[in-house]
Amino acid sequence: MQKLEKHLRQQGFRRIVGIDEAGRGPLAGPVVAAAVQILPASFGVEIRDSKALSPRKRELAYEEILRTCLVGVGRASVEEIDELNILEATFLAMRRALEALPVEPDLCLVDGNLTIPGLRWPQKAVVKGDQLSLSIAAASIVAKVERDRIMEHYHELYPIYNFRKNKGYPTKEHRAAIAKAGRSPVHRRSFRCAGL
Repeated sequence: MQKLEKHLRQQGFRRIVGIDEAGRGPLAGPVVAAAVQILPASFGVEIRDSKALSPRKRELAYEEILRTCLVGVGRASVEEIDELNILEATFLAMRRALEALPVEPDLCLVDGNLTIPGLRWPQKAVVKGDQLSLSIAAASIVAKVERDRIMEHYHELYPIYNFRKNKGYPTKEHRAAIAKAGRSPVHRRSFRCAGL
């Protein structure tokens, strides 16, 4: 998984930053992005695409990434998602994550097939980047854990939706709760909910 970064370092890039997001598909909650520059030569925990890790392994990886790497986190609110659309809000969260980094990157690796509009640093889109790049995989873990914690907080405020379990995604149970109670203040108004 370090082949891509190794190849780029051979081309002279030193501050390579991976960028990924969590929360594009849910009906509720913000979209969260993370930017990570890997510093250690190796990790004491497994670092891979956040979706391939159990919640416990994700938490352990998250703690080690925060301890050993340079990390920036950004988010776009439900209101920004509704105002801009989810893609533009995702780009906004990614730019905020990069702005929160304590260093200036000399290359940004962006998960997916799109680059971030208006970015002042060089960037490269990497399809399936969370499987090919260690820094993007680390960013996917940070973004996922940060967003999950937000949704667990929202669960305490709006327990009927069971955000602790569904994290805002359109499960059958979540859709039924919306049908019964309506949308909460943290639901995205611009997202249609099939079956309601």
